[in-house]
Amino acid sequence: MTVHLLLSAGRGPQECAWALARLLHRLEGDATRQGLEIQRAHTVPGDRAGTYRSVLIRIAGDGAEAFAASWTGTLCWQAPSPYRAGTGRKNWYVIARPCQVDAPRTTFAEADVDVVACRTGGPGGQHRNKAGTAVRATHRPTGIVVVVDTERQFSLNRRIAMRLLRQRVEHGDEAAERAVTTARWHIHDELVRGNPIRTERPETSDQDLAPQKQTRRPRRQATRPRPPRGGEPHPTA
Repeated sequence: MTVHLLLSAGRGPQECAWALARLLHRLEGDATRQGLEIQRAHTVPGDRAGTYRSVLIRIAGDGAEAFAASWTGTLCWQAPSPYRAGTGRKNWYVIARPCQVDAPRTTFAEADVDVVACRTGGPGGQHRNKAGTAVRATHRPTGIVVVVDTERQFSLNRRIAMRLLRQRVEHGDEAAERAVTTARWHIHDELVRGNPIRTERPETSDQDLAPQKQTRRPRRQATRPRPPRGGEPHPTA
């Protein structure tokens, strides 16, 4: 069993691309523990080193589909921003969706075509109206049907019909590939911030968080004793 899972930071800030990299590392570790094979099929890097806008991963092995389902939906990485110390936001969201990578290609073979001689009406003279020289060709795997009657010979019409069927099958495959690509791009816009199906946090041993700058408090200076007022004794006197 093989499943492709697309992780995307959507249109979120740079912290979401950072969160995607952390979630991907967590996902890969989880898959390894379950004995699954995981491979990064395609990556789109973020603006900062070590971050990703999107990653397409391939998961293979027994239980790959159930594993992908457990990571499908809105994912949340909960940690302070490593780039903006002043922001109080700690939740960074990523979308994960199974997707189809390649549309199946149709192999055209003349053996899969049913050819029937038929008659057609219209201009063309007595020969065209009465003789069965027209061709009705049906491609069984796809159900595509063409009728050709441009020539007065059955063999020529059959040849044209085969060429037209082949072209339409190829065009259908190209349209299917475009649909797969379009569906994959739509995933980037499906990110919903909030209500995640998983919330992951850095572990104590993780180096996921950038070191935070510690600001020292200014040392308090000892207040000098106020000079005594006229007629008042000095405290130390």
